[in-house]
Amino acid sequence: MSSSPLEDIRARIAGAAEAAGREPGDVTLVAVSKQQPWDKIAPVLDAGQRVFGENRVQEAMARWAETRDRIELRLIGPLQSNKAKDAVTFFDVIETLDREKLARALAEEMARQGRTPRLYVQVNTGEEPQKAGVIPPDADAFIALVRATYGFEIEGLMCIPPEAEPPGPHFALLAKIAARNGIAKLSMGMSADFETAIRFGATSVRVGSALFGQR
Repeated sequence: MSSSPLEDIRARIAGAAEAAGREPGDVTLVAVSKQQPWDKIAPVLDAGQRVFGENRVQEAMARWAETRDRIELRLIGPLQSNKAKDAVTFFDVIETLDREKLARALAEEMARQGRTPRLYVQVNTGEEPQKAGVIPPDADAFIALVRATYGFEIEGLMCIPPEAEPPGPHFALLAKIAARNGIAKLSMGMSADFETAIRFGATSVRVGSALFGQR
């Protein structure tokens, strides 16, 4: 009997973790369900996957409204400040904090709602102008700012390396920034490179196409 894509990816995560001298349970699989039809998501949910990643607030709210209590939901796409209210209401984790205007909007909503989603700072390791994220030279100051000004506990850092470059150096850079700022979690690695990310210390990997197939 052939294994499902979910079983295959879980096995690959475990293998990569063990090869790096780590416990497989230390790496969380985030199933990237953005833009996927429900008939592809339902079997993965039914097979026990409980952590999902979405790019857009409104799309996530429409997709997960009826099954929201069954999952942990992570926002992994850029967040506009005017969507902060819905993001705080609906998501357990926001992985794309990258500017003070957004930090202020999130802090106001968290105070208003009494809800505190876990926060990651997105770092634009390749300093790509078209990508969201704090550039590495500004990361330490930004982390210090949001801790001091808004009282945020930053759970982790997130990055998306440039497509045309080997990902390893970008993962190493993110791990270095996290270590010197006392940050324990690293959201890095996608379908094509999650095993490399695990080698560099990823605590969560965001897998879409390898799990659901191409959209």
